[in-house]
Amino acid sequence: MQLSNSEEQLMEHLWKLKKAFMKDILEAFPEPKPATTTVATLLKRMIDKKFVAYNEFGNSREYYPLVKKADYFSKHVNGLIKNFFNDSASQFASFFTTSTNLTKKELEDLKKIIDVELQKKKK
Repeated sequence: MQLSNSEEQLMEHLWKLKKAFMKDILEAFPEPKPATTTVATLLKRMIDKKFVAYNEFGNSREYYPLVKKADYFSKHVNGLIKNFFNDSASQFASFFTTSTNLTKKELEDLKKIIDVELQKKKK
């Protein structure tokens, strides 16, 4: 299941905060802050989608993410590779390295990351 852009933005705040009451979530947003009712609606949708849960303390709810950020984005990147690059990581890497404005240093850093992963696979 996927989150809307607004839900992703809210989820980013929850991932950073780890656990948060409504007031904490609202404080995390930049100005102009969304209405409390808007955030409550987004949270309800995200609870229904099983991305967020909460603990109740009297009349207050402390929200927390059920999905790890890395897991969420990993699934999206894999979907992107599957849907737009014929399930080919090589096509994705080719596009990523040639169609973005990566500097020489950034490309070298990517190469180091790949080299480390290759070493791990050899073991």
